Amino acid sequence: MGKLQLRILTLAVSFCVIGAIALAQTSTPADNQTPTPATGKKSTNSKAAPATGAPTDAQIAAAKSSGQVWVNTETGVYHKGGRWYGKTKNGKFMSEADAKAAGYKASHRD
Repeated sequence: MGKLQLRILTLAVSFCVIGAIALAQTSTPADNQTPTPATGKKSTNSKAAPATGAPTDAQIAAAKSSGQVWVNTETGVYHKGGRWYGKTKNGKFMSEADAKAAGYKASHRD
């Protein structure tokens, strides 16, 4: 290996190391989690608070008949129907206009 190739390789490795260090120091959503005193569980600072428990079949039927969408607050995707409507772990019902205004994206699989 020539001297020039060795210098280029050393420079490339240096950039990778510097990039990894910079990436490790950036703030991520996991860094913003703080334990809650009552449960000891971590709460996240997200766009919307997750629902407190899964909705019942009656609540799902009522929301669907009134034209509401189910927003998965973890993924930022909303469902108009289909398999995941009212079934994801963290989510809530809202109008499609409100979901779009809050920055949620429509599911492409519904």
